[in-house]
Amino acid sequence: MATGRTHRTATRSRGIPEATVARLPLYLRALTALSERSVPTVSSEELAAAAGVNSAKLRKDFSYLGSYGTRGVGYDVEYLVYQISRELGLTQDWPVVIVGIGNLGAALANYGGFASRGFRVAALIDADPEMAGKPVAGIPVQHTDQLEKIIDDNGVSIGVIATPAGAAQQVCERLVAAGVTSILNFAPTVLSVPDGVDVRKVDLSIELQILAFHEQRKAGEEADAQADAVLAAEAAAAEKAGKGPDGDVPAVMPA
Repeated sequence: MATGRTHRTATRSRGIPEATVARLPLYLRALTALSERSVPTVSSEELAAAAGVNSAKLRKDFSYLGSYGTRGVGYDVEYLVYQISRELGLTQDWPVVIVGIGNLGAALANYGGFASRGFRVAALIDADPEMAGKPVAGIPVQHTDQLEKIIDDNGVSIGVIATPAGAAQQVCERLVAAGVTSILNFAPTVLSVPDGVDVRKVDLSIELQILAFHEQRKAGEEADAQADAVLAAEAAAAEKAGKGPDGDVPAVMPA
């Protein structure tokens, strides 16, 4: 079986922009849902709406894959699923280690979507000696003392860090030294890595803060709209009563 260590995707060498790469999983998710419903073809407009992008951007993204669809027919769903999966490297096996098996790490271990998307949880690793040997999602937790051996034995090139912030950088350095070249970081800290190592950060608190900003802005806009409505109603009432906008009876001009 192919492993992530020996088979790397050629996305970068083909010059696909990072923004396009970031959208490919969105297209794949939408296409997979269509495939499960046995939908044979889809138009760019329908697929763009399902993925949450505009159709012009979708067509541009697919042009990097050499896929242009058929006028009047659209895109072949099954072929696009294969094409995007291949481009993302999901047609091969990617062994992954998760380091830090607290509540979040255990939840990740129990996530059923890894296997169906080309990822295999090869090992769960934690620094707590009392966790060693305990099964989580059917996989026995191993101690961090074994980290380097586990990575080497399983040909791991992708690591997931779900440790507390204070331990994340040290774990990251050990992963990189052992040969891991891609890291998904759930720890609430910024990791320092050498060139050639890719890090994707997932910070739930930051995402919630961004949502709070938008909620505050919407509340402010609603308050402004209500204030404008009150002023308009007052102005209309004053006009109806024959008064000016400041509440004074207009001066009577001499004939």
